[in-house]
Amino acid sequence: MLDQILDSSLSLSLKTPLVLLILIVLEAVLSADNAIALAAIAQGIDDPQNQRYALNIGLLIAYVLRLGLIITATWVINFWQFELIGALYLLWLVFKYFMSQETEDDPAHKLGFSSLWQAIPMIAVTDLAFSLDSVTTAIAVADELWLILLGGTIGVITLRFLAGLFIRWLEEFTHLEDAGFITVGLVGLRLLLRVINPELVLPEWIMIVLVTSLFIWGFSERVDPNPNPESEP
Repeated sequence: MLDQILDSSLSLSLKTPLVLLILIVLEAVLSADNAIALAAIAQGIDDPQNQRYALNIGLLIAYVLRLGLIITATWVINFWQFELIGALYLLWLVFKYFMSQETEDDPAHKLGFSSLWQAIPMIAVTDLAFSLDSVTTAIAVADELWLILLGGTIGVITLRFLAGLFIRWLEEFTHLEDAGFITVGLVGLRLLLRVINPELVLPEWIMIVLVTSLFIWGFSERVDPNPNPESEP
């Protein structure tokens, strides 16, 4: 149906803003799981100010990498090795998160970093891995490079805004971080299946239902701000 709309007899003056609007919506939808992964990475830094620095610098580097990916996308999509590397990286990230040590003071899983500069490269590479999927979608929607570049620029700005929100929400909702990383695992598995056999890839609507269900679960329980203290003898 989307192809029919874009291939219709709309004038250029109407078609261009319509394509741009579609790209913005796609970037916003596809950025949710990416944003929660970046927020969780930044949250591994203890200082809130350094968390913001990590996101700002990491996404600036990610923006340059994303532009490079968009410009070379027609060449990149011919090499399945790029999707394989992206898939293995995302699955490794999920494994690293769920295998992180829990403590009595902090029973939740957490990606911890000893310095700001350990988190920044991981933020940039994580966005690049997610971009392998979103850029392919953008190319299918628009055939003008400047439109795709503009959509990617708006996508990075949206991603920074969402990641900032998710850093706060991760402190407020018990299951949100786990739900986000399960979603990251689904994206990694999707990329891996696309490499192995594209026919095994789940239809888009099933992915949307799964991701929506995971986020509903993620927002289903708030952290108790006043846990009951242990009874004194």
